[in-house]
Amino acid sequence: MSSTFDATADAVTVAQAQVALDDLMAWVGVDGLVAALRSPGLLAAVDQHAAAVREAMVARSGAVDACSLAGYARSVIAAAYRMGRSLPEQTGQGCELDWSRAGWHLLRLVAVCAVADEAGCL
Repeated sequence: MSSTFDATADAVTVAQAQVALDDLMAWVGVDGLVAALRSPGLLAAVDQHAAAVREAMVARSGAVDACSLAGYARSVIAAAYRMGRSLPEQTGQGCELDWSRAGWHLLRLVAVCAVADEAGCL
């Protein structure tokens, strides 16, 4: 009985994490990645952040998965708010901003999206 409950709970948790990552991709990921593909300097910055995200995931849980990535993204968002950094409004239609001036927190969130896509978590 316990293993059935655990499997169901795990499936729900993974599904919730995937929804959170999908929302993150719609919020900042798509626009940030498109901007990065147009700008070699921005792409290099996102790649560096993605390497840091992968390293953090492996150090924490030994693997890159949806639950770990969603939790990491929540931590980045919380840290940004604690530091008084502004984040674009969540309109459901991406975000309009100058990506060449994006702060570390936005670049890290875009990197989370890139890693999630690369790992098949979306």
